[in-house]
Amino acid sequence: MLEIINHRKIRELRLARPPVNALNPGLVKLLTRSMQEAELECEAAIISGSEGLFSAGLDVLELMQLDHDGIAEFWKSFFELLETVACSSIPVVAAITGHSPAGGAVVALFCDYRVMSRGDYLIGLNETRVGLVVPVVLQSALARLVGARTAELMVVTGAMIDPEKALDTGFVDALETGYTDTLSHALTWCEELLNLPRHSMLGNRANARAIFRKEFGESKILGVESFVESWFSDATQTVMQSLLDQLKNKKSDQD
Repeated sequence: MLEIINHRKIRELRLARPPVNALNPGLVKLLTRSMQEAELECEAAIISGSEGLFSAGLDVLELMQLDHDGIAEFWKSFFELLETVACSSIPVVAAITGHSPAGGAVVALFCDYRVMSRGDYLIGLNETRVGLVVPVVLQSALARLVGARTAELMVVTGAMIDPEKALDTGFVDALETGYTDTLSHALTWCEELLNLPRHSMLGNRANARAIFRKEFGESKILGVESFVESWFSDATQTVMQSLLDQLKNKKSDQD
């Protein structure tokens, strides 16, 4: 589910859960544990995906099988992953190698830097369109990148945007042509950062990102309760079931 590739002092965590790198409980816990290990063993980390796809978001097919307690446990684990990335003691780069809706975009939000591949790809928080309420800490992270008003419009409408628009709004920091160049850019950015005086770089980085610890501390419990409530609402279950049926029909057609 996850390939670990060491580039000297930099560790790449490459999502490898075909066909779409969907985030299920197992992958979320594995990515969290691998990020924690990278903090202890490396000086920077890159979270990457496969060519044309970073992550399609949450694994609806698997999550729809979980009961109330199972969904609550998953959302706690997902929050732990986001907090681990946001509050990491080492810089973390998202190499967004293609499509990145919902959960994939959320993970990228909390990285230090985002480079995305050019192409016919979309990124965004489309939770509104499937009946989910986006926790405040996630909305704050988006606003930190694109500004409060743009974040409000994107979250409320569930907008999905292309790479160029993502760059224009500040959702991503850079674009590259192709998979290889995207990974290379992420690696180069880390190397250049690590060439700076370590004490001042890490100290200033910690000060700049201190808000994340405060916001996660304040929103974890409420965020879980709100997510579970919206997940099991009639409207959301109807949309999720429709998505599930589409996935099953698509699989049947492929078979």
